[in-house]
Amino acid sequence: MNSRQSHPTIPVVVLAGFLGSGKTTLLNHLLANRGGTRIGVVVNDFGSIEIDAMSVAGQLGDSMVSLGGGCLCCAVDGSELDAYLEKLSAPVHRIDVIVIEASGLAEPQELIRMLMASENPAIRYGGMVEVVDAAEFDATRARHPETDRHLGVADLVVLNKTDRVDPAERARIEAELAGLCAPGTPVIGADHGRIDPELLFDARPWARTRGQLSFEDLLAEAADGEREHGDHTGHAHAAYESVEFVSEQALSPRRFIDFLDRRPAGLYRIKGFVHFGVPGHDERYEVHAVGRFLRFAPGPWGRGEPRVTRLVLIGSGTDGPALLRELEACREPRPHLAGPESMWGVLRYVARPPQEERSDPAADPDPAADPEPYPDPAPNPAADPEPDPEPDPEPDTVSGVRAG
Repeated sequence: MNSRQSHPTIPVVVLAGFLGSGKTTLLNHLLANRGGTRIGVVVNDFGSIEIDAMSVAGQLGDSMVSLGGGCLCCAVDGSELDAYLEKLSAPVHRIDVIVIEASGLAEPQELIRMLMASENPAIRYGGMVEVVDAAEFDATRARHPETDRHLGVADLVVLNKTDRVDPAERARIEAELAGLCAPGTPVIGADHGRIDPELLFDARPWARTRGQLSFEDLLAEAADGEREHGDHTGHAHAAYESVEFVSEQALSPRRFIDFLDRRPAGLYRIKGFVHFGVPGHDERYEVHAVGRFLRFAPGPWGRGEPRVTRLVLIGSGTDGPALLRELEACREPRPHLAGPESMWGVLRYVARPPQEERSDPAADPDPAADPEPYPDPAPNPAADPEPDPEPDPEPDTVSGVRAG
């Protein structure tokens, strides 16, 4: 089974931030540290993306170029976005994730609406990341009052250039961000845009090619040389910790949603699969959270696949043992006794219930009794275009994360 068969929908991450915040630096960092992940990039122009450094393989036409190693980049304006998303998501490119640089394309809220209203079955909205310049935070807000509005809809905030402010100033900015962002929105500190790609998408492992060195080989050798000299440029993940939770027992949907609703701001990402075992809802529920963005995607279990919950939680400054204890408390020994209403909290974060559920009105949550998790224009996973499919079973797929 190839990647596109097992992953018919591609997450689309919106990367926003004003000029000078370090947004493009972060994007270039993701491209240079993506391992074997195939990234589609949507930008206004190619000038700011390090195409020469990424060893352009050739022009593809229609404002689209190859960055080498499976990455594609296209320059668009807002009216062209749908067309290029359709091109990037074509199976022939086998793209794993698409990153849109929002600046100049449209207001982030408009991009979010466009993505969640998209009728393209090959893509799904994957969250919005806002990049903030710590050294110019006050000046940026003065020049761009809309900054506060952008922060209000962000799922994850990267406070960049933290190396240019002292600890007291950083603490002041983080306190202001906590008031400007939606409750629970994580704020990640970074310098030179260095964050772990695993915080945004599953990075595939890089495999050395045979024969003539590829650009991937050169990047890996350069990173190895930097590490030998004590440079931790390639070690962005060292700032984060990850814990893994496995349960052969089903989880209570209500207790699990309570856990997700109160997850700490330092818990940046959650990914994995959950078994609830509630009658009529015995599917495997993939869970994906980036910052406060949350979605579930029901799908079938594989033939002979055990009904097991497997979760990976990535964060910074979190209490790993405490998180595991809370998850242990979500175990449910008698899921078969639970009624369909116990799943309503989960179904709020499902893009589209399975066909059999949509045909049974009793299985659908009451919209009046169970409102949307985020008011418009905040990213609302309930409006996400397509359920997420099963994970890629190919041996080079990263199922866990590196321990920090």
